[in-house]
Amino acid sequence: MTDTLRLDEVVEFAENPEPRCPCVLLLDTSGSMQGMAINALNEGLLSFRDELVKNPLAARRVEVAIITFDSNVNVVQDFVTADQFNPPILTAQGLTNMGSGIHKALDMIQERKAQYRDNGIAYYRPWVFMITDGEPQGEAENLVEQAAKRLQADEVNKRVAFFTVGVENANMARLSQIAVRTPLKLTGLNFVELFVWLSASMSAVSHSKVDEQVALPPIGWGSV
Repeated sequence: MTDTLRLDEVVEFAENPEPRCPCVLLLDTSGSMQGMAINALNEGLLSFRDELVKNPLAARRVEVAIITFDSNVNVVQDFVTADQFNPPILTAQGLTNMGSGIHKALDMIQERKAQYRDNGIAYYRPWVFMITDGEPQGEAENLVEQAAKRLQADEVNKRVAFFTVGVENANMARLSQIAVRTPLKLTGLNFVELFVWLSASMSAVSHSKVDEQVALPPIGWGSV
């Protein structure tokens, strides 16, 4: 099994040796996201894919993974380049296991970076983009604290760039305790505009040199 996985990796990276720009979408699919919010999020994911594949270089360099968190944490999309990305249709139910979701996202990034290194593939600093309409619910407080500490250490050491977006009734004060960067508040259910911005940002990064500072497009979809 492990040998087969390694062979798949070798083939994948041999066919596309471009530097990789990994982005984990860490998405809240708890019960409070039901209805218009989850529908708008699904529309946003489609626009993310459509925008990325318009850019041939970004389509081969940007890798997307999706983790959802509700009462469970699920990897609904393992890392694939944008040209292979087929957005899932998400549904909403359950509680908000955010701490476990953050741990899973950081684990996935660590594993993927090891695969890049093993195969001689250069990579940009990974992004995690967390979208939530609430706060941690249904898991032990110390687990959330551990996730926050780990995230903050990874951010300080430039192992990850972690962005948090609060939707509708999200507890922005609580989110700012967890993340290093100031959480952004989504205007309404403006997911399509958010994902168009994220696509443009990932495309800009993918066209830069590894470790180069890149100016991101202005944020028109939300506010601090």
